[in-house]
Amino acid sequence: MISYPASREAGGLRVGIVVSRFNHLVSWRLLEGCETEFARRGAAADDLHVAWVPGAFEIPLAAHALARSGRYDAIVTLGSVIRGGTPHFDFVCRGVTDGVSRVMIDTGVPVAFGVLTTDDVEQALARAGGSEGNKGADAALAAIEMARLAPRLGDPPAAGAER
Repeated sequence: MISYPASREAGGLRVGIVVSRFNHLVSWRLLEGCETEFARRGAAADDLHVAWVPGAFEIPLAAHALARSGRYDAIVTLGSVIRGGTPHFDFVCRGVTDGVSRVMIDTGVPVAFGVLTTDDVEQALARAGGSEGNKGADAALAAIEMARLAPRLGDPPAAGAER
């Protein structure tokens, strides 16, 4: 079996980051984790471009525009949707999830999903740099790996590649 080796080196990658202002405290922490992970992996700060949007529902449109621009190797989406007492949570979660997925399929640009869907603020904060780690950092790592992998998928792996 021949497989495509993973790369976690971010040097030279240009990344668009879409962040929801709604639940700003959570979003800000996710963005900090994301930027820290990119820097740790060798990305230049000037190669990370952040677009703030009003809420999670607006994330797919901004991600789509960035992906179609041709300027980015990957897009990262960050935000949080916290359950309330109405079905609004379900509609927003479905819209952002389906929308972000469609951006990848329509454009071929990798999009990392760092939008938290939690029952309460405490769960969101735990996943935004608290006891459950930082899902912004996890999204950055996924974006790096996919930005390195996606262009190679059309070519067969080199003989002797990682197994």
